[in-house]
Amino acid sequence: MKKPTRERILEAATKLFLRDGYHATGIEAIITKADISRMTLYNHFKSKDELIIEVLNKRHRDWMYRFTSFVESHAKSPQKQLLALFDALQDWFEDDDYYGCAFVNAAAEFSLRDPENQALKIAAEHKRDLEEYILNIAKAAKVEHPEKLTLQICLLIEGAITSALIYGNSGNSNFAKEAKDTVKQLMDNTVSVS
Repeated sequence: MKKPTRERILEAATKLFLRDGYHATGIEAIITKADISRMTLYNHFKSKDELIIEVLNKRHRDWMYRFTSFVESHAKSPQKQLLALFDALQDWFEDDDYYGCAFVNAAAEFSLRDPENQALKIAAEHKRDLEEYILNIAKAAKVEHPEKLTLQICLLIEGAITSALIYGNSGNSNFAKEAKDTVKQLMDNTVSVS
């Protein structure tokens, strides 16, 4: 049984946007991959820009759900959850269709000089939501300076995501593990005794 049409369009567009880029992916490629007509596409989305926005919104919801579910199911204590963030990254990096972060990719393709660009707003919201999630864990872990540790963790996450995309994530290039080891060292210096 075929998936609903709108879901097929979003799935096809997401795969193509991640693999080939937002600007480089044409409407014809999406139509072909989703196995629909041009009219069907435009019955669901008024424009490619509207489709990009919906893809990013859906990707945000789906990615955050997958990421947080992984962390919370693999670690119960907040201290262990801070480390499980990187296990969740490793799990993502091992996907066959890992093409880096949809939100960083969007920021790279859309003008940073246009603060009103909706794709950039969604990318920033995604990063803020991730940061807030980590900050809540850091506070629950009772680390000293949870805001500072959160910023450090976010920087390590971004570095691991980018490095895994550029260099691949096999053999000696286990960027998630290296970032996790760094967080262990940071936590050793910031966990509160109370």
